[in-house]
Amino acid sequence: MAIYNLGSINADYFYHVPHLPGPGETLAATSMSRGLGGKGANMSVAAARAGAHTAHIGAVGGDGKWAIDRMTEFGVDTRHITTLTDTPMGQALIYVDDAGENSIVLLNGANFQIPKQTIASALSEASPGDTLLMQNETLSQLETAKMARSLDLYIAYAAAPFDAAAVTAALPYLDFLILNEVEAAQLEEATGKTPEALGVTDVIITLGANGARWIHSGTARDFPAMPVTPVDTTGAGDTFTGYILAARDRGLPMEQCIALAMRAGALMVTRQGTADVIPDLKDVDEARF
Repeated sequence: MAIYNLGSINADYFYHVPHLPGPGETLAATSMSRGLGGKGANMSVAAARAGAHTAHIGAVGGDGKWAIDRMTEFGVDTRHITTLTDTPMGQALIYVDDAGENSIVLLNGANFQIPKQTIASALSEASPGDTLLMQNETLSQLETAKMARSLDLYIAYAAAPFDAAAVTAALPYLDFLILNEVEAAQLEEATGKTPEALGVTDVIITLGANGARWIHSGTARDFPAMPVTPVDTTGAGDTFTGYILAARDRGLPMEQCIALAMRAGALMVTRQGTADVIPDLKDVDEARF
C-alpha cells in the first residue's frame, strides 16, 4: 500500500516576534531561520516518518534542490517532484510569537505550476486501495480526484487553506475530509449541510486544545487532546493528518489511527519548526504525556 500526495513544497522562513504584528505595526524579530515546509511536504514527511510508503507529487523552482534532498532524507519518494528552472519555489513567511501562535504569508510559486503529466505519471503507478492525499496549496485537485476515483484509490482531502468552492467541488469524490472548526462552520454555511450530512464516510474536525471529532457515516465521536505546553503550533495539523493516513495505510482501525495522530500532533507542538522536526514513530511511541 502507498500514499500519493499531491502537495505543496515551501521554503519556510521563521521570524520569532514578541507578538503577532497588527495592521501598520513594525516589529523587530528576535531570530530568523529557514526550513522545509508547505502543507504538502509536511504531510508527506509525517506519513513517511509514521511508516507509510509516501510518494510526493509536486514541483519546486530552480532554487529547490535542497528541499527535494531533505524530503528524500526523511524517507519520502521524491521521483514525482518536478523542477521548474524559471519559477521560484513556494515560500512561507511565518511569524511565531512567545505563546507559540503564528501567522503565515504564502507565495505559491512552483506549487501552482505542477505539470499535469507529473500527476498522471505518478498515479499510473498506484494500485487500487492506495491513498491519494490533497490540500489546497496546489491546483488540479478536482481533475486528480476524478482520476483517482477511476483507479479505485482512497481519496483524502485536507481542506486548507480553506476555499469553499474547491472543497464543495471535491466532496462527491472524497472518502476522507479533515478540516478545523472554523473551516467546518464555513463549509456548512456554503453547502447548507452539517459535517454529518456531507456524504463523506470519514470527516475529522480538529478542535485545537480540545482535541478532535471523528464523524463516521454520520456518527460523531470526540477524542481529547494530550496535555502539553505548546512552543510552536506550525505544522501540528499537518503532522496529525499524515499520521492518521499512514496508520490507516498500515491497516489500523480509525480509532487507533486518531489516537496515534493525537500523540504525534501533541509532540509536534513542543518543537520549533515544521517538516524538519516532525517526530518519527519511535519518538511518538516513547513520548510521555
